[in-house]
Amino acid sequence: MNLHQERAAAVRRLIDEARTIEKSGVTYANLEKIGGLLSSLARRAELFPQEEFPLGADGGIYRLSEDPDHRFALYASAGGAGKKVPPHNHTTWAIIAGVHGAERNVVYDRLDNGAQENVVQLREAPAKEKTLKRGDVITFLPDDFHHIETPVDSGNALHLHFYGLSLEHLPNRLTVDMKTGAAKRFMAKPKILTPLLSVRQVKEMLKGGEVFAFFDVREEGEFSTQGHPLFATPLPLSRLEPRALALLPDPHIRIVLMDGGEEGQTGRANRAAAALSRLGYTNLAVMAGGLKGWRDAGYEVFTGVNVPSKAFGEVVEHGNDTPRIDAADVQKLIDSKADMVILDSRPLPEFTNMSIPGGVDCPGAELVYRVKDFVTRPETLVVVNCAGRTRSIIGAQSLINAGLPNKVMALKNGTMGWHLAGLKVARGETRSFGPQGAEAARFAQAAAANIAARMGIRKIDKAGLDALVKKGGPLYRLDVRDPAEYAQGHLAGFRHAAGGQLVQATDQYVGARNATIVLHDNDGVRATMTAHWLLQMGWNETYVLDHKPAASELTTAAEPRYPAGFIVPQVPTVTAAELEKSLATSLVIDLDTSLKYRDGHIPGAWFAVRANLARTLPEMLGKQPGSTRIVLVAPDAEIAALAAAEIAEQAGVTPVHILSGGMKAWREGGFDLETGHVRMADPPTDVWYRPYDFKEDVEAAMRQYLDWEVDLVPQVERDGDARFTVLKR
Repeated sequence: MNLHQERAAAVRRLIDEARTIEKSGVTYANLEKIGGLLSSLARRAELFPQEEFPLGADGGIYRLSEDPDHRFALYASAGGAGKKVPPHNHTTWAIIAGVHGAERNVVYDRLDNGAQENVVQLREAPAKEKTLKRGDVITFLPDDFHHIETPVDSGNALHLHFYGLSLEHLPNRLTVDMKTGAAKRFMAKPKILTPLLSVRQVKEMLKGGEVFAFFDVREEGEFSTQGHPLFATPLPLSRLEPRALALLPDPHIRIVLMDGGEEGQTGRANRAAAALSRLGYTNLAVMAGGLKGWRDAGYEVFTGVNVPSKAFGEVVEHGNDTPRIDAADVQKLIDSKADMVILDSRPLPEFTNMSIPGGVDCPGAELVYRVKDFVTRPETLVVVNCAGRTRSIIGAQSLINAGLPNKVMALKNGTMGWHLAGLKVARGETRSFGPQGAEAARFAQAAAANIAARMGIRKIDKAGLDALVKKGGPLYRLDVRDPAEYAQGHLAGFRHAAGGQLVQATDQYVGARNATIVLHDNDGVRATMTAHWLLQMGWNETYVLDHKPAASELTTAAEPRYPAGFIVPQVPTVTAAELEKSLATSLVIDLDTSLKYRDGHIPGAWFAVRANLARTLPEMLGKQPGSTRIVLVAPDAEIAALAAAEIAEQAGVTPVHILSGGMKAWREGGFDLETGHVRMADPPTDVWYRPYDFKEDVEAAMRQYLDWEVDLVPQVERDGDARFTVLKR
């Protein structure tokens, strides 16, 4: 257990024991008991290195823990020599313990009875005064007053401050002018920070095999175009709440957050830490300097999305010299009516959007499972394609690794390569697989058994799964079957992650590095084939669940979106018909992607990014005077509700509503649409634009993308953090 794990565990123990003690009442006696626990934690000064809690221009209050309901909030408070905070109360119980340096606590007796509003008469109580050094503790009931100061000769100080309710939820605290007795509200909105880690520390964590989450909270487009560390997982602040639980099911695992670094300690990473804390996550840190700090340290920066998976695909092709075939040669074979089958390894919606003429949809994990339903003769050539390169390579190599006797080739550069060769792609195709046949099942079972033996894939039964759950830590239970099969019934606790997509975009499903992954399907084939790729990618704690569930164990319930206890705000709604009648007096803000906004939005609507609304809303209101209400439009009503709650203060007296049903309802109502990137409160850097999403220079974007994929191999070697291996035939 390293320092950060020890600190997190110690903080959790403190909170749990304090919660138990407080249940019997908020009394000095109980606070003294809790104070003893806090003292023990504070004496472990090695758990609180001051470089992780740096002193800023305004000091620094760092959140260590806070319950989702904002109770039992623990902070590390940094203070410079000579710091002085005026007399104040807390309106909740408070306990302070010394860690580094000294903190003088001057305590007051209250002389008045509180009958006169905004007047408090105080007198110093020297007998109660206490200067806290390491392990020293002082306790306060809600109505007690004190002031704190850092002696000029103590150097920078760091102390633990423990409250019954978070500082951000104490709006009625009072500060008192000792000369006049005038009282006013005190620090209703303090700037709460998050402990810092250096880029060097994060780099060492990546190399050392620690189990932790490394989230980049910038928007996806920024993440892609500006670059990021190889193993940073995208978790955009604008979409954080509904994505967090799936990416990180364990609330106590170490989380490191990063942003661009331009905003310092009050940037998006710190805001994301506060949001995660509200969701119940307890072990949070921010990487100092963000991307700028990473780049300045000389570490490798990667552009694009799903980079670890795509880089791995390129490594596999290099390691196995995976056979490939050009688009022009495939077209010649089609023209000659050669004995050939083209299997598209992407999900059906992608296949329907754009495919190779004559192709059949058979997503990655389904290839070995179903290939014999399409290929009955060993002489038949099998060509595997995707949009670009990765899934073609992985799909073709899956069939080769499985021992398919046929000649198997990856279509070089996929449908993009087909388009660049001047060949016509098919649109709207839906040809896909049907029920698995007997011969396909026999081949798949034998192939999976062989792969499992060669790779040493570990199978566990239900008892083994229960043991992993009991062990604790981030555990990802993933059902890798086809989406329709999953929807018909799956084991409770298992999320859906179609095997091919899990390999293609692992960072969309698994948020903790070096975590434990358990895969499940109906007979072990797709789970085994998926596991054999994850193991090669460095996910060493990957297991296949060998368990045929009884009907009573299956559920069709939707996957939970939020941790237990999190409540989405309730916000008034407006129908599409009501909005259409009042467009002239409504400020409409579209929170969907800039790509979807470009292709169709409500006339007069603005595009904006949720994470930036505190800045952009006043600008939009200023440019659209006379608006009597604000209407938020989003494909996800819960995202809109969260955004509405966040902008309430900026909106002032202007009411905020949500468009019921979002753009879907607007379109179904037959109302007018506007297109294009117009009224952009934010630039269109919120999402990654795929090459075929562009309206102009599509071919240039495709060539650039394909070159980028090929160039990933040397870049991964320079970076040095990947632990890829390649199974050789």
